[in-house]
Amino acid sequence: MTSGTLLRQITDYANRADPYPLYAELRKTPVARQEDGVYTVSTYWEILSLLHDPRLSSDLRNRTPQPSCALPVEEDPGLPVSFIRLDPPEHDRLRRLATRPFGPPKNPRRIFNMRGELAQMISDLIDGFQGRNQVDLVEDFAYPFPVTVICKLLGVPRQDEPRFHAWAEAIVAALDPNPAEGPAERQRTSDQARSELGLYLAELIEEHRRTPGEDLLSALALDQGPDGQMTSVELIATGVLLLIAGHETTVNLITNGMLTLLRYPDVLKRLRDDPGLAVPLVEELLRYEPPVQLLPQRTALADIDIAGTVIPRGAPIWLVLASGNRDPQRFVDPDRFEPERQDNQHLGFGSGIHYCFGAPLARLEAQLALTELARRLGNPRLVSDPPPYRQNPVLRGPRHLPIAFDDLLT
Repeated sequence: MTSGTLLRQITDYANRADPYPLYAELRKTPVARQEDGVYTVSTYWEILSLLHDPRLSSDLRNRTPQPSCALPVEEDPGLPVSFIRLDPPEHDRLRRLATRPFGPPKNPRRIFNMRGELAQMISDLIDGFQGRNQVDLVEDFAYPFPVTVICKLLGVPRQDEPRFHAWAEAIVAALDPNPAEGPAERQRTSDQARSELGLYLAELIEEHRRTPGEDLLSALALDQGPDGQMTSVELIATGVLLLIAGHETTVNLITNGMLTLLRYPDVLKRLRDDPGLAVPLVEELLRYEPPVQLLPQRTALADIDIAGTVIPRGAPIWLVLASGNRDPQRFVDPDRFEPERQDNQHLGFGSGIHYCFGAPLARLEAQLALTELARRLGNPRLVSDPPPYRQNPVLRGPRHLPIAFDDLLT
C-alpha cells in the first residue's frame, strides 16, 4: 500500500472513527510525498522540528500552485487574514496584541478568575438534563458551553448569544463536507454568515470603544501597548478567529474526552472520586484523541532536508499531529490511554510560534466539564459505539454523542 493510498484512506469518512492504524502505517515513511504534491510529516520529532522551523510558512501566498489537494483550504472572504495564517513579523505583532489582554503579563488572572462562571455554566447545562434519561452530549452540552464562554469573554450581550450560535454553525458547516449538499451552496452560506458576523462585530467593537467593559473586545479595542493598536479590520478578524477556532476545538475536546471516559469506565470512576485527576487526564486526552488531527496549511519557504527527504520550496506540507502523538519513538505504549502519563509533551495544541494561545482556557473548560459530568451522571453509558462522526478529518470529533444514564445527581 502506498503512502498516497494511505492518505486517501485517512481522509475517507469510512475511517473517521478510528484513523490510528492508518497513522501507524503512515509513520513507516516519516516524510512522504503524495500524488498531488503534498508532503505528509507523521512522526513526533520531525513534526516538532518543523513547528519550530522558520522555513515553514503559514501564509498560503508562499505556496507554489499544486494540483487539487484532498482538503479544501478555508479562507475568510471579505476579511483580512487572521494572524494564524501569517508569518513573522506580521504574525508576531498581531499575536502580541491579541494575547496582551488575554493573559500574562497584562492580565495574568483573566482565565483563573473565570472558574466560578464556567462552573455555573456547566451546572446550568447539566441541570437541563433533569427529567431525561438520554442526551446528545454535543447538542445539549459540548456545543453550547464553549459558545457561551467565548461570548462572555468577548463581551457579547447574553441576548445575542443565539445569533452567535447560528453564525458559528453556518461557518463551521463549510468545514464538514456533506454529500447531500453542494460545496458551492455550503460556501455561500458560510460566506454570508461570516459577513453578518463581521458586521455585527464591527458595531459591537464601536459600542465597546464608547462604553468599555472588562471584556476582551474592550481591551483589544482600547489597549495601547508597545505595538500600538489593532485596526478595526484586524479586530474583526481576530474576533472571528476567537469565536470559531476557540469554540470548535473545545467542542471536540470535551466530546472526545467523554467518549473516551465512557470507553474506560474505571477511569471515569477514578475521576468521580478524585477531581484532581482532571489535570493530567485532559493532557492525555489531548495526546490520545486530539481535537485537531492535522495541520494542512503549511508551506516550505526553502528546500528542507528532513528525515532523509528534501521538501522543495513552495511545496504544501501536512503535519499529522495525531500521528505524532501516537509515535512509539516518543511515547511508551502510545496506543494505551494512560491518564497519569509522565512527560506528556503532546502536540495537541501545536508548538512553536503558532502554539494555541487559547490553550489555558480550553484546558480549564475541559477539566471542569468532564469532572462535573463524571460526578453528576448516574451510571452513564454510550448508546452507540462508535458514534456518528463529523465529515471533516482535520477537526475530528463525534457529530452526535448519545449518552444514556439512570439519574442525575445533585
